[in-house]
Amino acid sequence: MTRRIRIGGAQMGAISRSDSKKEIVDRLIALLRQAGEKGCELVVFPELALSTFFPRWYAERDGMDGYFEDGMPNAATLPLFEEARRLGIGFSLGYAELVREDGRVRRFNTTVLVERNGEIVGKYRKIHLPGHAEYEPERSHQHLEKRYFEVGNTGFQVWDAFGGRVGMAICNDRRWVETYRVMGLQDVELILIGYNTPVADSLSGESETLRMFHNHLTMQAGAYQNSTWVVGVAKAGVEDGHRLMGGSVIVAPTGEIVAQAMTEGDELIVADCDLDRCRYYKSHIFNFAAHRRPEFYQRITSQTGVE
Repeated sequence: MTRRIRIGGAQMGAISRSDSKKEIVDRLIALLRQAGEKGCELVVFPELALSTFFPRWYAERDGMDGYFEDGMPNAATLPLFEEARRLGIGFSLGYAELVREDGRVRRFNTTVLVERNGEIVGKYRKIHLPGHAEYEPERSHQHLEKRYFEVGNTGFQVWDAFGGRVGMAICNDRRWVETYRVMGLQDVELILIGYNTPVADSLSGESETLRMFHNHLTMQAGAYQNSTWVVGVAKAGVEDGHRLMGGSVIVAPTGEIVAQAMTEGDELIVADCDLDRCRYYKSHIFNFAAHRRPEFYQRITSQTGVE
């Protein structure tokens, strides 16, 4: 008997500054209903799915608080949770989280995992924050995640959900091998990743083709080297004059792409993911207990930069 789950990757098109929260949630619900019509049990939404990618603008550190959510679900997102519960579909949702912890206001780039009964069963806060904290005039556009978010404090956890072992990551996390390995060492079988990634890097001059290649390469390698399914879902299209890449994918434990978005708009990709496909590599070529040699890996955790 296989552990097969039908997963929908709910890519979103652009969200502008002028879009209301209701308009955005209505789009999420429309994608959720499409997923229900296709028999999906789990839907993956992008990073910052409730707002435009506001870190492209420079302001005071609390100047973007209007884009943050101070609870989940809240009045604006409750209709999404209720519809998901009615349909019996779980989902992951990325958003900007404002919370009071340790006696102060804290801001994180967050994703929650919601089971089919509408209950939140997991929360991840982004760890690998890209970009910079201060205005850099040489850039054609800013990338100020280090200004508006703290480094996440959840670690890379794995939850028992949807009949398997599920982990989460956000955008730039997908580029770091440690992201996948820490979850791989917890026997992860499904990693959900939302991203908002500019088509152009204002400093590197890399081509669109190369940037999309890197987008897929990192997720395919992470899937294969840890024998896990990976679902990477974009918010894409032109947001307030800035274009984000699409390329949402569902990747098998073999590293093969089994579903891929073809547009930069709202689009649902679907795949039947057999979690038992993770077993072969986990028990052979990537049998960690048999083959890893952590006594030679100490440099990975003992230093940050090159020495």
